[in-house]
Amino acid sequence: MMAPAATALGFELRVLAEREDVSAVSAVANAPVGDYTDLDHLLEFSRGLDVLTFDHEHVPAGHLRSLLESGVNIHPGPDALLNAQDKLVMRAAVDRLELPNPRWASVDDVAGLIAFGDDIGWPVVLKTPRGGYDGKGVRMVGSAEEAGATADWFQAMTPLLAEARVDFSRELSALVARTPDGECRAWPVVHTIQVDGVCDEVIAPALDIPLEVAAAAENAAIRIANELDVTGVMAVELFETPGVGPGFLINELAMRPHNTGHWTQDGSVTSQFEQHLRAILNLPLGATDLLGPVVVMKNFLGGANQDLFSAYPAALASEPAAKVHCYGKAVRPGRKLGHVNLVGGSAAEVDSVRERASTVANIIRNGRAQSNTASGISEENA
Repeated sequence: MMAPAATALGFELRVLAEREDVSAVSAVANAPVGDYTDLDHLLEFSRGLDVLTFDHEHVPAGHLRSLLESGVNIHPGPDALLNAQDKLVMRAAVDRLELPNPRWASVDDVAGLIAFGDDIGWPVVLKTPRGGYDGKGVRMVGSAEEAGATADWFQAMTPLLAEARVDFSRELSALVARTPDGECRAWPVVHTIQVDGVCDEVIAPALDIPLEVAAAAENAAIRIANELDVTGVMAVELFETPGVGPGFLINELAMRPHNTGHWTQDGSVTSQFEQHLRAILNLPLGATDLLGPVVVMKNFLGGANQDLFSAYPAALASEPAAKVHCYGKAVRPGRKLGHVNLVGGSAAEVDSVRERASTVANIIRNGRAQSNTASGISEENA
């Protein structure tokens, strides 16, 4: 999805592809296959690049430091990226910046988890610090008795992150971009809806949010970007907590273009993908104004329809204003395959805009129309 923005600006992309059939290969002409966990592959790939960046946080930090020592220009840098790679590091950084965190602890074993739960009250949320995404690596533990069943997690990885379960009204996301010279721009705070731990829908801007809460969330994201020396796009995922602290708690950080920012492709003056390119190349950042009073992004996951394109005539005819972004991935149940963006004419139309975007997404997923089943808010810390 960064390729069209790069083409428009005249920049050449090179992608290190995990396999020849990954979707980025169809969008970028220069896409050698390599292993991002292999330092030699990374060194070979980085030759001649003006800047190296990422679409996930899993490149080993030691490899990134070796690349830096070899003169590779990396954004975001390994010190910043570590806060997105390791949730324990991130929680400590949020505490250090005196920003709103859930209560948390690093726990080494079942006994440590039980002690934490007994101290703050059950249930608690147990997370793997590294490698988790879309609800993976997250486990709700309801009691000391249930904690005994987590021994396998401690055998696989230690320490783990334990958090107090947050009583939140909805999930939010604050998206910002920052250049190496320190210019920073934020998009409006958005409302994100999770289903089974996966982002299902985004409403931009977050409606009915108090102005002071939205401003505090934006300022927190900008402060994190500045204090941690983040470069490129960063999403700060938040829990809205009316009456508690500034009205939100910080959930997670993602230092890359993020699913909660896909609405910017068609709903903002500057998309997160163009902004990421501008930021990592230390160019002036683009405007982040919305192109309408409300924008909805609706994901579609793998379902009954194996031939997505066969559903396009019905899907596109159902809502001519919708913009469909299909990732070119093989269809598997529950796999993110694409998203639909739709700009509404007024905030009062938000329910209609959501329904229309969902209709397009459901036709593509199922090969037929069905009623909007967009859910409310997830009940567990994402």
